Amino acid sequence: MDSWPVAELDPVRRLRVLARTTPGTGHAEHLIDAPFDRVWALASDLERQMPMLITDIRSFTVTAADGEHLEARARSPLGMRARFDVVLRPGWCLMQSRFVIGGMAAVPEGEGTRFGFFGGLRLPGIGLVDGALRPLLAPMGARALKRFTDQLREAPATR
Repeated sequence: MDSWPVAELDPVRRLRVLARTTPGTGHAEHLIDAPFDRVWALASDLERQMPMLITDIRSFTVTAADGEHLEARARSPLGMRARFDVVLRPGWCLMQSRFVIGGMAAVPEGEGTRFGFFGGLRLPGIGLVDGALRPLLAPMGARALKRFTDQLREAPATR
């Protein structure tokens, strides 16, 4: 039994698998020309980053924390609210509410950082329209990544 193959996946690959196997989601990733510590410091500041990355979120407030498990409340520009369960650890963030799922992951790659982002809907029957929905969601992930990399370029590098 000790000779069973083992398949270890880094956080970005895990996120990619999760995005591809979760109906109703879109995924994007990019190699960012910045060190992992700098990228993840910015990405893991959820209260500031979620409204920047996702235009349907006006505010994102962490309301409880127990180690890597967080609870947060999001509010849309129209006043709709959602409670999110969040797992946040270095290089990995997974968030889900009753109707929404999303996440980010990062790993060092060369002198830069591979960064992935995914998000989508958690609705009954979403699998039935998944093929039509994914092409609509993919550009949303790409736009969120562009906003993030633009912000990273503008943020002063700290040493």
